[in-house]
Amino acid sequence: MRKIVLFGVLILALAGGSGCSGMSNTQKGVATGAVLGAAAGTGIALLANGYAGWGALAGAGVGAIAGGVIGSQQ
Repeated sequence: MRKIVLFGVLILALAGGSGCSGMSNTQKGVATGAVLGAAAGTGIALLANGYAGWGALAGAGVGAIAGGVIGSQQ
């Protein structure tokens, strides 16, 4: 089950990067940060024998905030 969740997150990360042409830097930062954060959170949760869903959720939240801040400064 954990491998399926990780695979799904990776597929979404690859597919999500194709529709960013009309977005501002802040919006691109939020989207990219959320995807990368979700992938990182899932990976960390799996390595720590935790629940991948909560790891993805926490990672997406932190990544979206960080990406928004970084994107707004560009």
